[in-house]
Amino acid sequence: MAEQKLYVYNTLSRKKELFEPLNPPFVGMYVCGPTVYGDAHLGHAKSYVSFDIVLRYLRYLGYKVRYVQNITDVGHLIGDGDEGEDKLGKQARLEQVDPMQIAEKYTYTYFRDMDALNVLRPDISPRATGHIPEQIAMIEQLIENGHAYNADGNVYFDVRSDEDYGKLSGRELDEAESGTRVETASGKKNPEDFALWKKADNNHLMKWDSPWGAGYPGWHIECSAMSNKYLGKSFDIHGGGLENQFPHHECEIAQSECAHGTEFVKYWMHNNMVTLEGQKMGKSLGNAINLHQFFTGDHTLLSRAWNPQVIRFFLLQSHYRSTTDFSESALEAAETGLKNFHSMISVIEKAAPEDGEAFDLDSFKTAFEAVMNDDFNSAQAIAVLFDTLKELRKSITENKTPVNISEIRSLIQTFADEVLGIWPDESSGNDSNLTEGLIELLIEIRKEARYNKDFDLSDKVRDDLKKLGVQLMDGKEGTSFSID
Repeated sequence: MAEQKLYVYNTLSRKKELFEPLNPPFVGMYVCGPTVYGDAHLGHAKSYVSFDIVLRYLRYLGYKVRYVQNITDVGHLIGDGDEGEDKLGKQARLEQVDPMQIAEKYTYTYFRDMDALNVLRPDISPRATGHIPEQIAMIEQLIENGHAYNADGNVYFDVRSDEDYGKLSGRELDEAESGTRVETASGKKNPEDFALWKKADNNHLMKWDSPWGAGYPGWHIECSAMSNKYLGKSFDIHGGGLENQFPHHECEIAQSECAHGTEFVKYWMHNNMVTLEGQKMGKSLGNAINLHQFFTGDHTLLSRAWNPQVIRFFLLQSHYRSTTDFSESALEAAETGLKNFHSMISVIEKAAPEDGEAFDLDSFKTAFEAVMNDDFNSAQAIAVLFDTLKELRKSITENKTPVNISEIRSLIQTFADEVLGIWPDESSGNDSNLTEGLIELLIEIRKEARYNKDFDLSDKVRDDLKKLGVQLMDGKEGTSFSID
């Protein structure tokens, strides 16, 4: 495979770096998956659509990617710290069911909604509850190495034993708390030490036997153990939301490198958040709209249902490291843009090869790859596609269809479908199909009017459609249209 000059922003070094995997052409990628105590929302969509693009583009470049994305179904406490109620346990109590019923329910809805967004499934989706032995073994290794200690059934990581702690987030030890605002837990040597294993009382439903007594794992140890199992002690990419940088990812680094004595991850990638009127959108803040509500329109902040592909297109129009501010007007703009994009593709799909000048495929390919090689810039990649499609549509309507139109179509589909995942298909929704069907019907009426020399009617159809943002273009192959 020819060398690809792909540059990735590494949170660890705080700069863009040339992507050079540890064992090319193989790439190991781990992304923190959802804690399955509720439906996925738009913030989740931003994260998983962003890393879907990373996965798709790496595979386009020829890398053999093993993509691991976990399911957190135990150990993630309210407040992200070491004290308090398990998120799944609390939801189970509210719904009056077993915690594993909550895990099953929201794991199903998570994948249902990701499928709707055309997010590729991970190669491996390990559950925390399915990897308790691996977590216990890693904790034992940390104790043996002098980096962890047992405090009456609770096992904590000794942060002050790791001189590199804080290198990802840039926090000093006196700033580093375990992710909670409660008072220091009994038995901790230092307030910043974090839990590897938590002692469970008799009322705690989710617990396992361990060398330290019955309990359950800490949130951070889960990802370290599962990534190690499926990707090894060192791997290429670890991703997640910006909010996971501290404490979760910082703690993962400390655990993994102190247990194994080697660099944990080469490239750390973090997507930025989705905001609503400038405020972070999230379940804990009470302003999250879950994805199923977007798809059905069943939320007070929504005026109607939104097609999943419009949501995906909306998210891809901003760089993954940029904040995405949500509004329905922004969704409307994305919907218009996507319809125009699909209508231009339709024109090109229907065009027959002619004797027009050959289109410069190499320049098109170079332009697309240049922006994607710059830290997966999906927004600029979409702009390159739009510019190319407009140029091609103009050539076709002027009866100058390029002789290599079939090769152009193939490359456009590769970029739009395989890399960006925004190719028009049945999942584009009934509204889109109905709109295009009605436009095609009006084109047929106009065609018949022109045949009958009823030019007043023919012009009225054309002009009225134009007022609605539909541009008709007459060519040798018939009439095509675009939606502005």
